Order: sequence, then C-alpha cells, then structure tokens
Amino acid sequence: MDLKKLFGTVLTLLGIGGLVYTAILFGNSTGTTKQLIVYGVLGAIFFFSGIGLIRNTSKS
Repeated sequence: MDLKKLFGTVLTLLGIGGLVYTAILFGNSTGTTKQLIVYGVLGAIFFFSGIGLIRNTSKS
C-alpha cells in the first residue's frame, strides 16, 4: 500500500472519529459550544483532507 494512501486513510479515520465524538457530545448536551465547534471543524478538516488525498493518489 502506498504511503500517501495510508496517510489518507489515517486522516479519514481521525476525521470520522472527530465527527462522531462531536455528535456524541452534542447528543448528550455535555460539550460547550466552543468544544463542539473545535472538534467538529477539526474532524471535518481531517476527513475531507484524507478523502482528497486518497482521491488524488488513486489517479496518479
């Protein structure tokens, strides 16, 4: 497996984990607004950068 694909997979999984954690905090109403925004934005950045990296390495 290519190193870029592996890194893309790790980023994607971290992003999914961050988004799921944000959803759990939101569902339980335990997180503050600042926490929800930070975890959600970081999860989305990791997720979409991982997906983009996987797509770009598949074409080349």
